[in-house]
Formats: sequence, C-alpha cells, structure tokens
Amino acid sequence: MMTPETISIKRESLADAVVNRLQEQIAANHYSLGEKLPSEPELMQQFGVGRSTIREAIRILTNKGLVRVQQGVGTFVQAQYQNVEPFHQSLSRAEGVEVNEVRQLLELKIAEKAALNRTQEDIEAMTVFLQKRHEAALQNHPEACIEADIQFHIRLAIASKNDVLADLYTIIAEKMKKSFMEVFITTETLLSAQSMHTALLQSVADQDPKKAWFWAAKITGQIQ
Repeated sequence: MMTPETISIKRESLADAVVNRLQEQIAANHYSLGEKLPSEPELMQQFGVGRSTIREAIRILTNKGLVRVQQGVGTFVQAQYQNVEPFHQSLSRAEGVEVNEVRQLLELKIAEKAALNRTQEDIEAMTVFLQKRHEAALQNHPEACIEADIQFHIRLAIASKNDVLADLYTIIAEKMKKSFMEVFITTETLLSAQSMHTALLQSVADQDPKKAWFWAAKITGQIQ
C-alpha cells in the first residue's frame, strides 16, 4: 500500500483527475483486490483536494465497478482497472465478418422500431433514396447505387427514433460502404435486391414490425 503523499492536481475536473490517478494505482497493483483504500482524510491529503471531490471520485469508481463502499468500514477494491477501448472506437475498427454480424443484429431491431415509430417524413425520405438506388442500379453505377443504399438504411435507422441505434448504424454504414465498393463491381446483385428493399419500405409504411423484421432478415441474408 502506498504511503500518503501530497500530489498536485489541476483545479479543473478535480474528481476526474482523482479517479484517473486511483485507476492507475489500482491497475499498477498499488491496491490489490479486496484491499481497503485510504480513508477520506488520507485521500484528501494525498491528492490535495476537498472532501466533496474525494466522495465524487469514489462515487464514480463505484459506478465503474472498481470499488465497493461498505458503510462504516471503508472503500475496497473489487476489480482491477483495465484501459478498455471505448466501444465506438472498437466498432469503428471492425472489419469484414465482424461488421456484417453487427449489421445483421442492428438491422433487424432497426426495422422493427422503424415500423412502429416512423413518420411520413421518414417514409418520403426513404422513398427518394430507394428510387435513387434503383435508378443507379439500372444504369450500372455501383458507387451511386451503394451510396443511395447506405443512405436508405441510415434513414431507416433514424426512423427507429432510437438515437443509439441510429448512431451505431451510422458508424457501421461507413464500414459497409467500403466493403460494398470492393465487392460489387457491377450492380447486378444490388438490382436483384431492389424488390426486397421495396417490400421492407412498404412494411415500415404499413407499420408492420413483423414483416419489416422479415424483410430486413432477407436483405441481410439471415433467412433465405
């Protein structure tokens, strides 16, 4: 266990600064699993901050699952901190099969939610993108067709009225676009899937989540 020493911390985001330092100490095994952290007065002296800052830092660490507070006894380490990559960053790094698996999961839920929550404005916007997709496919313009396809599905995600789903899908869509550009040299396959996209849009317009789920599963190849 470290001997208390005064550590200078900038005045901005004091609680976060204390959290970061304690996480580093826990990760470095200065405090082992199950070990009790110093008392509030000791932490106040160690970091040169007030009681409220220490309590806020402990609250943050508790919410992260790194420590547990036992009233009247003290605060104990219950997990070793690891510098986990933020989810949106790992998602943006994903490639190939990983991207497609996430896409499959997202599109099913998005289709259901869109059927329940879409507005007329959503339907009109998706109709425009679907028309552009069809026109580009007929003219054998893969890049334009893929762009319209991606925009159609992003708008479908927006129609779900779930910001998290929409944000996740937007990240995945950029990866899919790159993959599609490499795979679809012509629009033959894209054109053959036009009718399924039309059926999906109709299901969403009809507010039929079961059919929307079905057509999303067909488009993503989860059912034949």
